[in-house]
Amino acid sequence: MVDIHCHILPGIDDGSATWETTAQMCRTAARDGITHIVATPHCNGNYEYDRAYFTNMLATLSEVAGERLTFTIGCDFHLSPRNLEAAMNEPQRFAVGETQYLMIEFDHQSIPTNASEMVMMLISRGMVPIITHPERNAYLMKNLGQVQEFIKMGCLSQVTANAFTGFWGSHSKKAVEKLLQKRAIHIVATDAHDLHLRPPVLSEARKRVESLAGGAVAEALFVHNPAAVVAGRRVG
Repeated sequence: MVDIHCHILPGIDDGSATWETTAQMCRTAARDGITHIVATPHCNGNYEYDRAYFTNMLATLSEVAGERLTFTIGCDFHLSPRNLEAAMNEPQRFAVGETQYLMIEFDHQSIPTNASEMVMMLISRGMVPIITHPERNAYLMKNLGQVQEFIKMGCLSQVTANAFTGFWGSHSKKAVEKLLQKRAIHIVATDAHDLHLRPPVLSEARKRVESLAGGAVAEALFVHNPAAVVAGRRVG
């Protein structure tokens, strides 16, 4: 499996705090069947995004993980006016590796009133936005049709693995199951931050998706589609 959303680089945001925790997260991911991880540091009002520094950290990350995992640099990109301007000027700075894919997140409660316009601006620069964890956004949970509208515009959607197992509550669980039913999910990722509350585990969610939508769909959401993102290939 391929995990495109993981806060595994230590000491830079609210994810892993130490290299020891990171090493343990790597072991957990490998045991779970994950073979590749996109390290996605936050880029928001609380955390600055230093692409060159984070990219250099991948060498140590690979040493810590040994031969169990491979890695790509990415970004957990908060869609704000300031970040949008930066991405319009330098889109590759925030992308998944050297690809056209950009993972964007909204506030937990709402989305900007001009969110569609902002998304279209990114698309106009050749980027393919990936809407991350819509099932955890209070507005999108109640307006799942907006997720489908983003997809029609050219976006992908990525949901959180443990939303399927109820970690984020019943409303998120219902939302993610409805999105699955509507075929409005392209990728399932861990959004892992630690070892205990939010570990890098995909297998439990994969079993749930298999039970709801079948093995072929699960293979697409946990393997083929995220691998295509990492490789810069077209998804779908």
